[in-house]
Amino acid sequence: MSSTTKSGGLPARQSEQQPPGSDGDIGLLTRLGLRFTAWAEKWFPDAFVFAALAVAVVSIAAMINGSSPVAVSKAFGDGFWSLIVFTMQMALVAIGGYAVATSPPAARLIARLAAIPRTGRSAVGYVAAISMILSLFNWGVSLIFSALYARALARREDLRMDYRAAGAAAYLGLGATWALGISSSAAQLQANPGSLPKSILDITGVIPFSETIFLWQSLVMALVLIVVSIAISLWSAPKGQHAKTAQDLGVSLDDAPPAAAEPGAKPRPGEFFERSPLLTLLLCALGFGWLVQEFMTKNPMVAISGLNTYNLMFLMIGLLLHWRPRNFLASVAKAVPSTVGVIIQFPLYGAIASIMTSTPVGGVSLSDRIAHLFVSISNTETFAVVMGAYSAILGFFIPSGGGKWIIEAPYVMQAANDLQVHLGWAVQVYNAAEALPNLINPFWMLPLLGVLCLKARDIVGFTFLQLIVHTPLVLFMLWFLGRTLTYVPPVMP
Repeated sequence: MSSTTKSGGLPARQSEQQPPGSDGDIGLLTRLGLRFTAWAEKWFPDAFVFAALAVAVVSIAAMINGSSPVAVSKAFGDGFWSLIVFTMQMALVAIGGYAVATSPPAARLIARLAAIPRTGRSAVGYVAAISMILSLFNWGVSLIFSALYARALARREDLRMDYRAAGAAAYLGLGATWALGISSSAAQLQANPGSLPKSILDITGVIPFSETIFLWQSLVMALVLIVVSIAISLWSAPKGQHAKTAQDLGVSLDDAPPAAAEPGAKPRPGEFFERSPLLTLLLCALGFGWLVQEFMTKNPMVAISGLNTYNLMFLMIGLLLHWRPRNFLASVAKAVPSTVGVIIQFPLYGAIASIMTSTPVGGVSLSDRIAHLFVSISNTETFAVVMGAYSAILGFFIPSGGGKWIIEAPYVMQAANDLQVHLGWAVQVYNAAEALPNLINPFWMLPLLGVLCLKARDIVGFTFLQLIVHTPLVLFMLWFLGRTLTYVPPVMP
């Protein structure tokens, strides 16, 4: 990495005389991306250490707020398993997505898509575009498909694609656009009165998609973020000697299906059902039967946004595409290592959320105090910027879209009512800002990193570059586009 840490500032004539592979051969964004990555590789902690440090910071802050060490310790233990269902769901997101993508039909489709790019940089751009577009429909699909697409591209030695930049691009769906799309937890909750707690419903009423994610202002914001993010991905991706391929990083790209039995080997009678599609057909008939009922009785977009529905669908599709249980189980076995980070680290995030919300002093928790501070300094003109900053900061410690909205919505939306801010836009303020801390918080990265066989430090230099651009851009758009909307009183069901 010596060429990427060389100090700049040389006169133009001298830089032109630098040898190939020096900083003089690359643009500003590439140079920044490489330097941020060099810093991250040296200083950015492992994702588990990152989460543990966040626990320490929040615990100290809670005690400064007045909570006793005993109360903080109790909140830690009470919250440690609070995300256990979500942890299992996220692990199955990775397993189901991997099983589908490594099936012979899906693998052929990904291989065809991987044949399209002509250069390493354009390959990174394709990954970024696919990741963000898919995330508008379902963040889980975006996370796993983009990671597997990046792996397929990495097999093309002719591209010499920087695998770190491709990994960062694959994560942009979660770091830029997902909360502005149909899988937005806050927008889904606000549009469905049956899912809203009374404490929120009495303040906001029902807010349909037409007043949140389908506002033209929201669509413009999503489009701008997609275009800007792709441009940054393209211009910051290292090329030539600066690029580090998967092979350079020591990443194995072997996704080969399980080996066939040796010629002449006679299957044991007990292996009959492993090698037969009979059980596959039975399980898929039951699974798809349930899915049909779900989609017939619910809004299809609401149904697919549920993680249980999504996971069952992908597991059934994966089983069907692998055809025989033996092949399906072999694929699942290869996917399991990608879930290790999720299983061991998500409990720490559950503990963080509990400490911030369940250690009140005089009825005021640490989360409440932070929220009230931001609400107190906002007015009609500054609401979008102040609330956006608040949502981003709190999202760094409580990275949970729907769960965090239930905590924040009562006072945030009451403030929007008092200041007469468009309620649907207030939801979008939360959504757009919610994605910003994802760019450097490993929470949502873990399934993707598991599939890519990378560490957070490998991609966070490039995602941090995106964060530097996104933060002022998002806050400006929240303020500017919000000025084009007028307040409409809440509609009660």
